[in-house]
Amino acid sequence: MIVNFYATLREIAGQKRTEFEPGTVAEVIDTIAERFPGMRAELLNDRGELWPHVHVFVNGRDAPYLEQALETKLADGDVLDVFPAVAGG
Repeated sequence: MIVNFYATLREIAGQKRTEFEPGTVAEVIDTIAERFPGMRAELLNDRGELWPHVHVFVNGRDAPYLEQALETKLADGDVLDVFPAVAGG
């Protein structure tokens, strides 16, 4: 499966896209944090939970609003888009 990183997460990963083995959304997020340690604080709070200001989309749909939320199982052809907090004015 493909994971796309946006904004500052691209800088941390050193790339805008990479491949991961499918699992649940939560498992893939944990694997991202392991592969790119600098992302852990950007994605997860002290309890290992996704920060509310981080947006993760599965095939264009916001993961927390999927029927199984972060426990949604991903498949080989799925695309995960990960966005950090973005502010503007």
